[in-house]
Amino acid sequence: MNRIQEIKDRIRGEVIQALEKAKATDALTFETIPAFAIEVPRDKNHGDFAVNVAMLLAKQAGRPTREIAQTVQKNLEEELPWLTKLEIAGPGFLNFFVEPSYFHPVLTAILAEDQAYGRSLNGAGQKVQIEFVSANPTGLLHMGNARGAALGDSLGNLMAAAGYKVSREYYINDAGNQVENFGKSLEARYLEQLGQPFEFPEDGYHGEDIVDTVKNIIAAEGDRFLHMESALRREFMIQLGLKEKLANIRKTLGEFGVQYDVWFSEQSLHDSGEVLETINDMKEKDLLFEQDGALWLRGTAFGGEKDEVMVRANGVPTYFAGDIAYHRNKFRRGFDLLINIWGADHHGHVARMKGAMGALGYDPDHLQVILMQLVRLLKGGDIVKMSKRSGEYVTLTELMEEVGRDAARFFFVMRSADSQMDFDLDLAKSQSADNPVYYVQYAHARIHSLLKMAAGEVIDPDKVRLELLQEPAEIALIRKLAELPEEILQAAQAMEPHRMPRYAMELAAQFHSFYTDCRCLVEDDELRKARLLLSDATRITLRNVLSLIGVSAPERM
Repeated sequence: MNRIQEIKDRIRGEVIQALEKAKATDALTFETIPAFAIEVPRDKNHGDFAVNVAMLLAKQAGRPTREIAQTVQKNLEEELPWLTKLEIAGPGFLNFFVEPSYFHPVLTAILAEDQAYGRSLNGAGQKVQIEFVSANPTGLLHMGNARGAALGDSLGNLMAAAGYKVSREYYINDAGNQVENFGKSLEARYLEQLGQPFEFPEDGYHGEDIVDTVKNIIAAEGDRFLHMESALRREFMIQLGLKEKLANIRKTLGEFGVQYDVWFSEQSLHDSGEVLETINDMKEKDLLFEQDGALWLRGTAFGGEKDEVMVRANGVPTYFAGDIAYHRNKFRRGFDLLINIWGADHHGHVARMKGAMGALGYDPDHLQVILMQLVRLLKGGDIVKMSKRSGEYVTLTELMEEVGRDAARFFFVMRSADSQMDFDLDLAKSQSADNPVYYVQYAHARIHSLLKMAAGEVIDPDKVRLELLQEPAEIALIRKLAELPEEILQAAQAMEPHRMPRYAMELAAQFHSFYTDCRCLVEDDELRKARLLLSDATRITLRNVLSLIGVSAPERM
């Protein structure tokens, strides 16, 4: 049940009917009714729903906005039993106050739908691919990868809940310079461990995890690579090293609650000839030009800041060439919408990639990129920079060991991707109302404890007298429960998973207020059952919201 959308549709119909009536009687003059918004005000003193049609009609009607709002108000049906009052506020907002009992059926719907409450079919099965993390398999996952993992996975959950067919994909960067440097780093550490002379590469990877990988290779293979020609030895090192690193990435992300549908190899694009095919097609479309022996993309022709090398003078395609072929491959697989979650340092890459897709005949608007800002880790008010394992950055595994998966995922998702965030380790570990994830989980555990105390109650939802729920705290809680389906839909369409933790915190706050103001285990049998049903509906809703962001709903704290 989406009661909010039902009421919005009813309001929209009434407002349109009132405008048509006003036009027919020459009370208002206009050509067309604009696409007006019906929003839920943050301040409940402004009603349950606010309509902005008067401001949008001002130019057409040639009348002051408040006069237009008053005309709409006069032409509405006099008897609207689902409405308690209608006010005009500010420059001409129409504020609708809905009869509280109109929300009561939401409670029985929540209990009936259970885990399905909040879900919809609005996405109509459109195929959506979300590519996120895609870290180079040459080291350990760090804080930036962790934020991308939490955001990408939560967005996937959201879009699936809104009726989209979602595929999560990890792009394995197993080709190019970073893999060559990885092989050189492994070879150097291999020789070092075996007491042989070695020279560490200038652009090598210095983390302790590289040493660990080499030790594992030696434990399994001994010194059989020692007397090989260097290029062949590096080839074996890369093969074994990538296998271990990818296994570690899969394991770590699995522990973080992230499962991918597809692990796509960059090297497979070269092996299949798709990179070369894409380059040749772009040549035919006159998108490339030769200069200094290299092949360049006319990036400035479609939004890029500069032209980009596609094929180096030595004949080797660049990473960018492979990336264009990869995105073309995605479209060829039949996805209706591609979503990438990239670090903010890739902002200059967005216009070039969208432009390249447009030049190849695909709708660039069907490629959406979410740019993710940096994360700073704080402990005791100071920035934490170094890791014992990587030597350079705090790893995802270290973070989970420090604060747990639930806190990590909640904290990463509760900030908009485009905002830089400070991750406070002390706050994430605290068991207090200041810690948002603890605050929300405590609300769920409190409800479970309450229901356990009332375990002997036999409650038939169809026979509960919901009209007894008339206290302000009860009404506010019911209305907040009713918002979930609309919140999920809007968050999915806007690609804003951070709306879910915010909703969870608001719902938890409403429940805590209700629990304080309205004693549940009262002697009045009918009122007790109604309040217990309201509590159970809140438990279900909190659990469903937390599941969307990959956070558990504990029964006790």
